Amino acid sequence: MLSREIKERLRGLPTPFYLYDMQLLGRTLDAIRAEADRDGYKIHYAIKANNDERVLGAVLERGFGIDCVSGNELRLIRRLGFPAEGIVYAGVGKNDEEIELGVKEGIRAFNCESRQELQVIDQIAGQLGLRARVALRINPDVDPQTHRHISTGQADSKFGISYREIEQVADELPSYKNLDFQGLHFHIGSQITDMRVFEFFCRRVNSLVEWFSEKGFPLGYINMGGGLGVNYDTPDSEPVPDFSAYFDAFRRNLDVSAVAGGDVEVHFELGRAAVAQCGELISRVLFNKINSAGNEVVIINASMSELIRPALYEAYHEIENLDARPGSLRRPYIVAGTACESSDVFASGRELPELRRDDLVTIKTAGAYGASMSSRYNMHALPRSVYSDQL
Repeated sequence: MLSREIKERLRGLPTPFYLYDMQLLGRTLDAIRAEADRDGYKIHYAIKANNDERVLGAVLERGFGIDCVSGNELRLIRRLGFPAEGIVYAGVGKNDEEIELGVKEGIRAFNCESRQELQVIDQIAGQLGLRARVALRINPDVDPQTHRHISTGQADSKFGISYREIEQVADELPSYKNLDFQGLHFHIGSQITDMRVFEFFCRRVNSLVEWFSEKGFPLGYINMGGGLGVNYDTPDSEPVPDFSAYFDAFRRNLDVSAVAGGDVEVHFELGRAAVAQCGELISRVLFNKINSAGNEVVIINASMSELIRPALYEAYHEIENLDARPGSLRRPYIVAGTACESSDVFASGRELPELRRDDLVTIKTAGAYGASMSSRYNMHALPRSVYSDQL
């Protein structure tokens, strides 16, 4: 990881902060582009993973579109120059003002997640005297074999149109006078590392594509979402995810031949896999103590305000003492943050070389759902960003 190589340049910087390896980000985005281009796949970067403007600049340079889930995300990417034609808008709770914004901007499509959402978008577009492009986000009831809090494609999920309602929604589509139907959208979950999940997912999608085609609906594109996981356990061994295996699972199993004309586009929305490994959260040891249970606790000056994933998902992140002394014995630590919450713990029982006050510590694989999920809880300042090409 970058922090180990440049730790002397980091030492004088106030912590905590996010460190972004811009070279690794570029390599990762280029790998996505190379694999996607083999089959003409279209890529939308999921901005919810990381909305840092330097990161988005690298995405824009490579001609990717954007998957957004809020009006403020849409405003940001339009300000940065992302073309409306490459923007898809997902999310179960688009409010009227956000819908109006998307319609006026002429985005590629709203990924609609309910019958009522279709009704509302049709009404708002009509009031504006415009047409809105929409896709149906269908819940395919696929178990992604990942953490329950990042599973989005199972029957009991809040996401997507239930497969029980598909026929009713299809029957109602022609009645919407201000909507242009574009295609189908799916997303089954995040941090998926077993390619067999995507293979099974493709088979479910194949049957839905065939059903809509037989009904005579024009499918301009099929959006397969994202979900590819990254290596949180040993990030140094896999800094760039295996995009070849990921896209190959779709290449071998997704069949869109049932679509009339055969020119349907296949889209993907990658977020975590694009940016997770390029980011680290750099912190510093404040205090050491022994609790009443006899456990050694180290308090670092980062917290769940800067990186909430361990508290929210019980997520694992590799932690490294950048100031580890040669020959230092590893011993178990509870690595905790500064927030006044018992759940503000980054690791428990983690074996690390001796940690002392002022030692620099890095929390790895923090480029996705790190800074973008940070908060000002306890009135913490939002974490700043430091970039490898500016050090």
